[in-house]
Amino acid sequence: MPDTTPDATAETTRVWMVERTYSDDEQNLIIITYATPDGRRDFRKERALTSFTGTRRETPVSLEVDTSDLGTVSDPETRERYAAEADRMAEKHDPGDDL
Repeated sequence: MPDTTPDATAETTRVWMVERTYSDDEQNLIIITYATPDGRRDFRKERALTSFTGTRRETPVSLEVDTSDLGTVSDPETRERYAAEADRMAEKHDPGDDL
């Protein structure tokens, strides 16, 4: 498996989908969380529930995002969970796969 550890000097970083949740604040909004393989950085993407009914229903299992757009995961338990899920997704899927 290729090294996908985030590099602070890199312009982009590969992240893997680790969580999908419904927004508490707005109806019909899904928050998709992607994380780095070590679980220390995350990227959140919001999608309207109605966007899953068009011609592009799939959700990418992995994204290449600007490193500057990554947030920091401060909770150790969340980092561990994100790392485990990112690892599972990377083992099960190719980076270009959709769900």
